[in-house]
Amino acid sequence: MTTRRSFITYLPCLAAAPLLARDYGPGAPPVRYPEPDVIALDKAFEKYKIGSAPIERLYTGMYWAEGPAWSGWGQYLVWSDIPNNVQHRWLQDDGEVTTIHKPAGHSNGNTFDREGRQISFEHGNRRVVRYEADSTLTVLADKFNGKPFNAPNDGAVHPDGSVWFTDPGYGSLGNYEGNKGDLHLKEAVYRIDPSGKVEKMT
Repeated sequence: MTTRRSFITYLPCLAAAPLLARDYGPGAPPVRYPEPDVIALDKAFEKYKIGSAPIERLYTGMYWAEGPAWSGWGQYLVWSDIPNNVQHRWLQDDGEVTTIHKPAGHSNGNTFDREGRQISFEHGNRRVVRYEADSTLTVLADKFNGKPFNAPNDGAVHPDGSVWFTDPGYGSLGNYEGNKGDLHLKEAVYRIDPSGKVEKMT
């Protein structure tokens, strides 16, 4: 856990980061190992660092990249570009980046369930959706007690198959990252159980 003291200790490093920014593109100079820009603010995370893994730039040209999620089944990375209303995929095999969903509901967070299906949390449509293996879309939840969600943001799949997600309001405050609209619920964390029942957890 990052303590106040450790955070303050590393604050100067974070402030200086923009001045020391490196080029991670194809023309970047050789990397030395371990990667100097991989910093664990909490020493408890040092053991998770991979000494021979460099930082690489995979893609550019986005307005706001969000919600990266790794598919262990397909060996690919997906993420959202919220303002552009699109989702991209990077394949480990060939390093190619392709558009997989457009429009994408101004999705923010993404994750995968235990069957390898992508789950996205959409600001624009105020819902949680699942992309099936045949590319069809299943809406897991779009309201609570008859009222629409604010703007589902991030989430995770529990081992029991339930989907937990946050529902803050800022995704509906303007049109940049969704569709501007009234908020009908207080900010909360919800759980969708495998049967589709939605529970408010906080």
